Amino acid sequence: MIALVRYMSTVLLLSQRYLAPLLLFLGLVAVLTSSDTGPLTATYASVAGALLPCSVWLTTALVGLEDQPHRSIVVVSAGSRLRVLLATVGTATLWCLLLTAAGLVLPLMLGAHSPAPADLVLGTAAQLTCAFTGMAVGLVCSRLVFRRQGYALVLALLLLLAVLLGDGVSPVRTMLTHLQDAPDSSAALVPTSLMLAAATGLLATAAAVTQAITRRKA
Repeated sequence: MIALVRYMSTVLLLSQRYLAPLLLFLGLVAVLTSSDTGPLTATYASVAGALLPCSVWLTTALVGLEDQPHRSIVVVSAGSRLRVLLATVGTATLWCLLLTAAGLVLPLMLGAHSPAPADLVLGTAAQLTCAFTGMAVGLVCSRLVFRRQGYALVLALLLLLAVLLGDGVSPVRTMLTHLQDAPDSSAALVPTSLMLAAATGLLATAAAVTQAITRRKA
């Protein structure tokens, strides 16, 4: 599994398809947090929201790195389609963790804040909640599920709107609303952790659906 993750990370680096979601994330964080002096709960809520579309983009780019013949070779070498899918999820998670680290540090550099440990834990949990949700959307809208990427793009946009605007559709809207109203990071830690657990379950469900569809197509 580690070898597969290293392989996919290397291919992603060489393809440079990570650049667009990375630059989008850094640009959004810079715009949303520059000269910010407000509470870090609201700041990290904005950063987490910025990570949502970037994680969708990163995941779909990662899945679409190889055409079907090359992916079949990887599947044969790995031993199963499930191992390749799990490695894809692991690689996307690794890259989202790197973005999360940037999302924790950049607001502190661009704004005026005195972070406590609870702020950093909250920022990590909030960003991972949005990252896992975005990865789930990216998987079900990837080339593994849709052969025509135009349909996948439309569905991804609709799902992003539903995730951000729909009550009870995903843990993201609930979490972002709570963070905007929370008095401090300590008060928001438990609810955000619950939303992170829900987002993890959503990602696992999306991976299972993607695996089932991929097996039927094989």
